[in-house]
Amino acid sequence: MSNASQDYITYRINKSAETFADAKLLAENGRWNSSVNRLYYSSFYLISALINKSGIRAESHTGVKTQFNLH
Repeated sequence: MSNASQDYITYRINKSAETFADAKLLAENGRWNSSVNRLYYSSFYLISALINKSGIRAESHTGVKTQFNLH
């Protein structure tokens, strides 16, 4: 795995953790729709890291969702 690929994976994992923390703060303040939105993106960021680590490429948001469903 190249350094660029590992950097991307690390970035997406960190972005997921940050977004999950945002979701928790929003939920604690009763902002349910926004919290669910942040949970979706937290999952999306982890999925994009996972498929990249598996050597699967996706160029767009829809591409990530499609590749996740395929694999």
